[in-house]
Amino acid sequence: MRTLREVLASLAHLAETRADDVALTDGHTQLTYARLAGRVAHLAHSLIDAPQTIAIFAPNSADWVVADLALALAGKTMVPLPTFFSAEQLTHIMSNAGVELVLTTHATETFDVPTQVLTDSSDTAAWPDDLSAADEASRIIYTSGTTGAPKGVVIGARQIGASARGLVAASGASASDRYLSVLPFSLLLEQIAAICVPLLAGAPVTINATAAGAALRNDPFPLVEAFATVRPTSSVLVPGLLEAWVHGLGVSGLRAPDCLRFIAVGGAPVSSVVSDAAWALGIPVHEGYGLSECCSVVSVNRPGARVPGTAGVPLDGLAVTIEDGEIVISGPTVMCGYLRRENLTSQVWHTGDMGEITPEGAVRVLGRKDNLIVTQNGRNISPEWVESLAFTAHGVAAAKLSLNAEQELVLSVTPRPGHSGPNLTEAVRASLSTAPDYAQPAHIEVRTGT
Repeated sequence: MRTLREVLASLAHLAETRADDVALTDGHTQLTYARLAGRVAHLAHSLIDAPQTIAIFAPNSADWVVADLALALAGKTMVPLPTFFSAEQLTHIMSNAGVELVLTTHATETFDVPTQVLTDSSDTAAWPDDLSAADEASRIIYTSGTTGAPKGVVIGARQIGASARGLVAASGASASDRYLSVLPFSLLLEQIAAICVPLLAGAPVTINATAAGAALRNDPFPLVEAFATVRPTSSVLVPGLLEAWVHGLGVSGLRAPDCLRFIAVGGAPVSSVVSDAAWALGIPVHEGYGLSECCSVVSVNRPGARVPGTAGVPLDGLAVTIEDGEIVISGPTVMCGYLRRENLTSQVWHTGDMGEITPEGAVRVLGRKDNLIVTQNGRNISPEWVESLAFTAHGVAAAKLSLNAEQELVLSVTPRPGHSGPNLTEAVRASLSTAPDYAQPAHIEVRTGT
């Protein structure tokens, strides 16, 4: 059975066979496999008598990786605290999860429980012979959701191990890879993609803690520079970062580095305009689909076998079926359950996402089941589907499809600065050309500033 123990065993093997090879660097700290293993073992040993449920609150760094692996080695329950959550959300998580200790990189008075500062020390310890405690390790992942109180998704060692091994196979990861990590480690996806997968493959990781934030603040150039300088072979992005990278390359007159072989993109639908532009600039985009309840990744396009307009085929060991239009997933990556609710009695999850399976076996996501709009002629329309088409129009910052009092479809779009006016309306209408007549909005409204 695949569990976190396999990831830790791979680190131990690398520490013996490639002791002096670089495992990871964050721009400040560089750790070889031997030193990484020593630091992980040292921290895990110090946490043996610590409380069971321990949080990590820190920016992306080598210290974060050490803490993540040490908590797994010690068999603890890890709670990643997103640094972008509000104080109210963090308070809810701490109380809901029963966190009794927080590992952090700096002294803080943010929390009402004890904190332990992670340091870049030279302290190391011998790697333990018995890794069985890792089989009991788990993590509680909180998603922001649509309300102010996130729900805790309980993910065990089995789910992590199965997902990580599935991603190694799907991405073709190997020791010749170089992974660039830009997403927050508080995301389960990045914990697997930037920590577990590279360790299983024996590939080094470079952590950039600032490029993504700059890109999301409309400064794509640190992201462009990070890829150009590190020259990775692989990375994982969200659509907003891919769009920023494409924009940054475009205005700079540059192309992506020719070393890239696999850039996975997920978390939200990817505009075909953006993905086509990315491929034209040398970015090998491979769209994926997943959710926290299924250990973040359900399906992803494979290198050399991409099916445009889809999220690829399921990971090995997962089965995806469509029941009454809803995506249903079964397999070893399905969560244990929501915290403080009954555990799941089967490895089957009804996602609430609408979708279909293409003749190639790829998953196509069509929107949320509970968001369906039912028109007067009885047609079911996913607003996300129409809205994603609108996003392909240059200059659209946001889009929302709804019914007005006359039961007509209305698409409201928010323009990016400098893109309002009739030209935007025409561009949006053109972007919807592939939608059937019943999904065409009767009205397109361009929102103006107040």
